Amino acid sequence: MVVSSFVDGTDRRGLWTLAATGLCVVLGSTSVRGPAGIRVAVAAEGPAATGSDPALTPGGCPAGTAPDGTVCVHLAGGAEDGPLAPAVANVHREKSGRVAAYEQIPRLPDRPSDYDLYRYPVPPGIPGSHHVISGYDLDRPDPQQRRGRTLRHVGHGGVDLPQVKGTPVKLVVLEHQEGDAEVLYTGPLFGTTVVTRHTLREGGRLRDYVVLFGHLDSVAAGLAPGASVREGDVVGTVGDTGSPELVHLHLEIRRVREGVDVAKIPAGAPLLGEAISTVCDPRNVLPLAAAGR
Repeated sequence: MVVSSFVDGTDRRGLWTLAATGLCVVLGSTSVRGPAGIRVAVAAEGPAATGSDPALTPGGCPAGTAPDGTVCVHLAGGAEDGPLAPAVANVHREKSGRVAAYEQIPRLPDRPSDYDLYRYPVPPGIPGSHHVISGYDLDRPDPQQRRGRTLRHVGHGGVDLPQVKGTPVKLVVLEHQEGDAEVLYTGPLFGTTVVTRHTLREGGRLRDYVVLFGHLDSVAAGLAPGASVREGDVVGTVGDTGSPELVHLHLEIRRVREGVDVAKIPAGAPLLGEAISTVCDPRNVLPLAAAGR
């Protein structure tokens, strides 16, 4: 299992990712449409990118788009069906010197890179600071992935959200989700943990994702495997179980592999095994804060 934190760096996936996902890039008045017909609009520098127009979002981009660095991008995927992000290979070197290979699903280039633009199960915990203190880095080159203090853990497959101990953790409906989520597991994993299943419509079909809420102080009263949970339902409270004195919520999202029925998988750690699910940059499926759900 891989655990660590976010290291800032430049997205190096490059133009091959754009081609692979069939995106259309619009540069000024020039456009090229890929086979999927999904368009990415790149804002020119000037007044439209500064946020001076009242019709722009707080990030300085027109409605229907979001800032990504110095550009504005259109948000791909319709209301009923989202794009399917491809899984790619990466590696990191463990304390023993062994090179560990794994698959991971990096952020789609049309999804904003700024973590503050997304909505999370807890509100910002540090006034005037950012939502996320540690983000997804399994898509980064090995030297840019954080090592734990003991070097035992390498790479971080989710986001760490600071908050006051005891703050309610509320379920967030994912992008393109169909129906309610289902509780798969409650118990020890990343400290006290709740795992939920969410079914999303992506790439023309339904696909399951699992969401892990880790280091909880407690699980919500009455919450048990098989229970349905909706937007805003409390799944537990923020704590530091499994991370003494480091109070935060660890939020991890994984896409269930093709042909796997998670209802038949033993509860707990097996759900996070690579044969069962693939770790995913959570920005691919978390709702944007501006969506107002």
